[in-house]
Amino acid sequence: MNKPENSDNNPMQHPEEQPAGSDQGPHFGKLLIVLVFAVMLIGVITFASEAYFS
Repeated sequence: MNKPENSDNNPMQHPEEQPAGSDQGPHFGKLLIVLVFAVMLIGVITFASEAYFS
């Protein structure tokens, strides 16, 4: 779109909105790995503290 630089619809020169969504789906692989690691770490800490304090 060729719009004039001083448009009445955009007086503060905001950039155009980005299109919603993308061609590729969301990538949750790394987040899932971190989540599984965090749950395992919490489990290890729980069992270790139970063994230490009892």
